[in-house]
Order: sequence, then C-alpha cells, then structure tokens
Amino acid sequence: MLRFAPSPTGDMHIGNLRVAIFNYILAQQKNEKFLLRIEDTDTARNIKDKDKDIMFLLTLFGIKWDTLIYQSHNFQHHRQLAEYLIAQGKAFYCYCTKDFLEQKRQEAKDKHQAFRYDDNWATLHKESNNHPVVRLKSPKKTLRFQDIIKGEIEFAGEEIDSFVILKEDLTPTYNFACAADDILYDVDYIIRGEDHVSNTPKQILIHQYLNYSKNIAFAHLPILLNNQGKKMSKRDDASSVQWLLDEGFLPQAIANYLILIGNKTPQEVFTLKESIAWFDISKVAKAPAKFDLDKLRFLNREHFKRMNEQDLALLLGYKDISIGALAKLYLQESSTLNELRQKIDKIFVKKSLLLKTENPEFQKEILDLQNILLAMLETMDKQHISYEDFKNEAIKHSNLKGKHFFKPLRFLLTGASNGPELSDLFPILRFFLQDILRR
Repeated sequence: MLRFAPSPTGDMHIGNLRVAIFNYILAQQKNEKFLLRIEDTDTARNIKDKDKDIMFLLTLFGIKWDTLIYQSHNFQHHRQLAEYLIAQGKAFYCYCTKDFLEQKRQEAKDKHQAFRYDDNWATLHKESNNHPVVRLKSPKKTLRFQDIIKGEIEFAGEEIDSFVILKEDLTPTYNFACAADDILYDVDYIIRGEDHVSNTPKQILIHQYLNYSKNIAFAHLPILLNNQGKKMSKRDDASSVQWLLDEGFLPQAIANYLILIGNKTPQEVFTLKESIAWFDISKVAKAPAKFDLDKLRFLNREHFKRMNEQDLALLLGYKDISIGALAKLYLQESSTLNELRQKIDKIFVKKSLLLKTENPEFQKEILDLQNILLAMLETMDKQHISYEDFKNEAIKHSNLKGKHFFKPLRFLLTGASNGPELSDLFPILRFFLQDILRR
C-alpha cells in the first residue's frame, strides 16, 4: 500500500502534488493499492471543502485512489494505541503546563542550548493540571533508517525527547496519527518531502514500541527552490498548483515537469501514464531542484503540440476544430492556454473595440480597407481562395502598398500588429473571413 496524505489546511503546494504523483506512479508499478488519507486532525486549521479541492486536483491530474479515509475517523483507534503504550510503560502522562515548558525553552535559549524535555518534569504540576498530554518515552538509543534517495540516515538518541503523542484534548499529534494509520492500512512504502526527515525516526519509534516489525521503505524528496535559490513558499506564485492552472498551464505539462525536475529520465516530454513504464525513484537527485517557469513553459508548448485540434479548440472555448489548428500556429509565440486564448479571441472580437487605442490615421486606413475587403469577398470563392490571390486582389482594389496595406490587413484579420505569417494563417482564416471582417 502506498499513500498520499495531505492536510486540508490550505491550497495544494506544487511539492505536495509531486509527492502525490510519485506515490501514484510507484503504486501502479508495484500493482499495489493507492490510499488517499486526508490528515484532518488539526481541527483548528482545517478549511471547509479543502478536501474536495484536493480530490478535484488529483482527479484533474489523472491520479486515482483506491481508498479514501479521513484521519479524524480513527481517533478512537489512536487513543486505544496510546493507552496500550501507557500500560506497557512506553508512554506516560505529562502534567507540565505550557507556561512552565515555555519558561524552560527560554532558559535553554538564553544559555544558547538546545531545549530538551526532562522526563522528571512529568508530574510537577499534577495537582493543578487536569488535562495532561501523553508522551512517548525517549528511545535513548540511535535510530537509523535507509532512505532510497538520501542513503542511510541516523538520529542519536539524545536528539529525540519524550514527545507528545496525545494532546490535552486527547486528539493525536501528527506523528502519532501518521504512524498509527500507516500500521492500520498496511502502508509499506512512504514517499514524502524531505521536511519530514526529522519526523521519520519518531514514527519508526512508535512502530517499534507497538511491536510492528514490517519493514517500511522511505524516500524523502529534496525541496524545490525558487528563482532566488530559496525554498519555495506560499509567497511564490508558482508554488500553488491552482495558480499554475489559472495561468493556463496544462495538468499533463505540470506533471511532466514535476517528474523531470531533478531526475534522470529517458526523454524530456512525456505523460504521467508514459512515465510509469520507466520511472525509477532511486534516480531522483539528492540535491534540491530549482523550479524553472521557463522550462515549464517549454513543456507546456510541447504538450499543446501533442494535443489533437478538437480538444485544443474546446479548451479555448470554441467548437470548430479549425480553431485548434489555428491555435497551434500561435505556439510560435505563446506557451500557455491564456496566451493562446488571448490571440484567438482577438481574431474574432469586434475590431472597433481594439481600434480605440490606435491613432486616427491608422483607424481610417483599417476602416477603409475593411469596406474594400467586404465588397471584394462578395465576388470571391472563399472556400478555395489562396492567400496570394486574396492579397493581390486586395492590393488591386485598395491601391495600397507596403506597410500601409499589410499593417491594416494583419490588424483586420488577427486583431494584432504582429504574429505568425499571414500566409500560414490564411488557409484557416479564409473559412471565417466574413465573420472576422464584419466585426
């Protein structure tokens, strides 16, 4: 069993999506079940309907789960396991007040020392504190685990204090709920971000204390960096999956990039489904990878090229397959859906709306040529006319030459002053000439 375990506390981060993709690929490769576990134990931070947003995005990216669970539904199970650990002498009640612990942290900080919890403090405030937490006993020994990406990692016993597993309200902490549910659902392979490396020895210790001997494989993915070489945060627009989608990046291109970045792949452009045949988690680089938006733009353009013209037309909001073919011509200068839509919409928008920003002389040239072209079209075979014939006929009727002809002509046909060659666009535009020119 592999799992993806997001928290419904905010928008999906690009790093989280990468984790979901890698887990899904391995589940497919190993022919194992894929579990979606909504980690909603932090009730104060949960955001309404964020779980639905997560599921929508996963579905959009082609990630299907076999089982869906909400971690909060297992609270009773978590409490029973905590009671078992207390009975075994491997966990204990701690009555320390928050003020006392904060005081001890400040004292350690003032001495420039790392804060360490002392088990002898556990009963100091037993008479005054009716809401103790439950702590797991420090192992007092070195814990080691083999990471598929990073190699062997070890934590000295003194680095792991007796840590909280049940809070004052008897809800489980992240590490305890995570470790308990990994047992409950027989998870045997865990891929997650390297910010979880420090959590891993605590979760291994919980498994050991619960006499769970199954060998779980771990792979901690290096962090993604922004353009400044710093860890991507919520302040970076590109860190948000929804922002990338809103900007017009295709799910298949985003998935392609997240698999490609910091990885050795046999090809540069591929789909999630195609990567299942050759993906190797052990080939992911140990070093952090920089998120390059320009590289994503390149991949986005390549996936547009792969797309059939009918699907592309529908994405742009048009039903005619010819619009998809037209859009592909604009891939010379566009790389996102938004950029393509802007180019195509300008072709069919009322030109009078676009003319408002042009100088009066140019406006007159355009309007004069528009009337000439409309009159000319009445006697032409629009289905079979070539660009050369159309151009020559228009020059003859208008007596215009050079930029005084081509500039207003391009504006009338495309709504822009530059773009792909008109000779390339015309074989498609000819089917819409009257519709375009009458606007």
